[in-house]
Amino acid sequence: MAETCKVAIIGAGYMAREHARAFADVPGVQLAGIHSRTRARAEALAKEVGIPLVCDSVRELYERTRADLVVVTVVELAMNAVSRACFAFPWTAMLEKPAGYNLADAEAIHAAAQRAHHRAFVALNRRFYSSTLAAREDLERLAGPRFIKVQDQEDRAQALALGQPQLVVDNWMYANSIHVIDYLRLFGRGRIVQVAPVIAWDPIKTSVVVSRIAFESGDIGLYEGVWDAPGPWAVNITTPAKRWELRPLEQAAFQSRGERRLQSVELHPRDGAFKPGLRLQAEMAVAAALGKPSELPTLDDALGTMRLIASIFAPLA
Repeated sequence: MAETCKVAIIGAGYMAREHARAFADVPGVQLAGIHSRTRARAEALAKEVGIPLVCDSVRELYERTRADLVVVTVVELAMNAVSRACFAFPWTAMLEKPAGYNLADAEAIHAAAQRAHHRAFVALNRRFYSSTLAAREDLERLAGPRFIKVQDQEDRAQALALGQPQLVVDNWMYANSIHVIDYLRLFGRGRIVQVAPVIAWDPIKTSVVVSRIAFESGDIGLYEGVWDAPGPWAVNITTPAKRWELRPLEQAAFQSRGERRLQSVELHPRDGAFKPGLRLQAEMAVAAALGKPSELPTLDDALGTMRLIASIFAPLA
């Protein structure tokens, strides 16, 4: 029988609902309680997904549930305060990305977790797409250097129109570009030794930013961001023998040397039944909370991606 893991949720928006659905499907999980700054939304979500307890504070949520894991799904500008409140209690925390609306905020959250000696993780769910896993598994068998090209597209006007606060939009590379920039660190092997601008970021004048990322393994990454103009989200990983392509990110295809056509890979049914990546990520989070081996990204790991974002978008001196 599966070991029991009690899961609490903070937040009651779209991502809270999707996380709750995924966790409810994991054997041994009990959805124990929920807290949100808007109680009515928490009550509605609790009724929908079968959470038995709605609480009015983080303290009450812990004390009444004694949860093993808390999943924090609040907006970017609230993550610092809410995560600090969570670090006061001995549950494992999984923070929805980004863990901080910019690098300084992320560093502050990380420092707070260290002071509290708290085990914290970050929900970088694209690492658990079956498309990503298929590419990673195959690439581990392939020799030679890798060229990783990441294509990003962001639209600040659209983000504002959807109700995002100006401060979040001013730091939109952390809130949204993290989804694709994290692939550079996922597929690039070893420590990053250089981040060199090809087309430097200018938040006023530049609609394109391009950066070359060198890894100590010899792998090379290229980030290409198109801002306030049309463009795709895509990841390509090229080796001497094979090229993998994720476009859209939820789908995977490969091209072997000497061939012209891409061959699609059949993806796992869980990525159709749930928001892609979330079901496997929930399993990894439960394992982490129970002290078992897990590939769930730590707060340290996520901070590494935040630092890479800061380097790519560093203004010219």
